[in-house]
Amino acid sequence: MDELLAIMARLRDPVSGCPWDLEQSFATIAPYTLEEAYEVADAIERGDLAGLREELGDLLLQVVFHAQLAREQGAFDFAAVVRGISAKLIRRHPHVFGEERLAGAAAQSRRWEEIKTVEMVAAGQSASVLEGVPLALPALSRAVKLGRRAARIGFDWPNPQGARDKVGEELQELDAARTAGAAAAVEHELGDLLLAIANLARHLGVDPEAALRSANGRFVARFRHVEERARATGAVQPDALESFWQEAKAGEGHQP
Repeated sequence: MDELLAIMARLRDPVSGCPWDLEQSFATIAPYTLEEAYEVADAIERGDLAGLREELGDLLLQVVFHAQLAREQGAFDFAAVVRGISAKLIRRHPHVFGEERLAGAAAQSRRWEEIKTVEMVAAGQSASVLEGVPLALPALSRAVKLGRRAARIGFDWPNPQGARDKVGEELQELDAARTAGAAAAVEHELGDLLLAIANLARHLGVDPEAALRSANGRFVARFRHVEERARATGAVQPDALESFWQEAKAGEGHQP
């Protein structure tokens, strides 16, 4: 860590540092931080442990970069970041680092949120259960997290069927907006439909982001088959393209 911190400081040296690194700020680095987090997730999804090692290094560099920028402004440094997260982990795990005992992971999650709420109130922040769900999260992931937070105080359907019924209700409202020809209403209702689908995914125990990534992957593979068959046969009529699509699905060994 000392070597990495020293390298980062050298890159940001006003006299001998890297021109690109010297131009950066928290705002310009933030998109790279998100990108590196996604690349970590991608390596995990592909089961690429060598790639994961590299991507974790890239993500760690982002933390070091932000800490260096803060140190230059006299706000905090990397050591303060480490002390802060260490103290938080100890404080929010009294069943591990203290005498408290909890029965299972669900109880621990509730206790974590209780402690977090107490900390927020003490800091003068809102005690809303929705507080702290990042705006920068992918919209589907944020929808699931918001729904999960609301469920902690009982604002939820009792079973997956209730969430499924809500999807049907939102589809009807979307159709009504389309019939009325109101563009703003269509966008509004489509957003409500996506939110309902995210909540249905939560009730089914499915990560909608992962499900959509998988569906995107299937679409790419199937569409490439369609392209190859169209080039080979010269058939580009809609019925032929649909037939090629069904061939691709059948070749997967199952039809989701």
